[in-house]
Amino acid sequence: MFLFGTAPVQTGLAQMNTDQKIIAQPAQSHPYAGMWVTADGHVRHKLLPNGRYDEARGTRESAYRGRYEVRGNHIDYWDDTGFTADGTFVNRVLHHGGMILYRKE
Repeated sequence: MFLFGTAPVQTGLAQMNTDQKIIAQPAQSHPYAGMWVTADGHVRHKLLPNGRYDEARGTRESAYRGRYEVRGNHIDYWDDTGFTADGTFVNRVLHHGGMILYRKE
């Protein structure tokens, strides 16, 4: 699971909070990181090992970018433009936004 939040930063004797993101689990251990594509190849959804995603649509590379978090077989997305989405992994298939994406090995 990828966890994001705020972490206190120690500065001298004073302690202050920052909006620094923390990744709790090493990316290499995440089973869903990698490329996911629709059957026609139009949507290519790359789950990066650092908790970010990059989605291409047709000829438009990086059409959507943002961060994601996986809990069990559920995935939540927070796009850099402000919208949110979610999906579910079922038997090595990602169901997301009315689309079905398959793992590209």
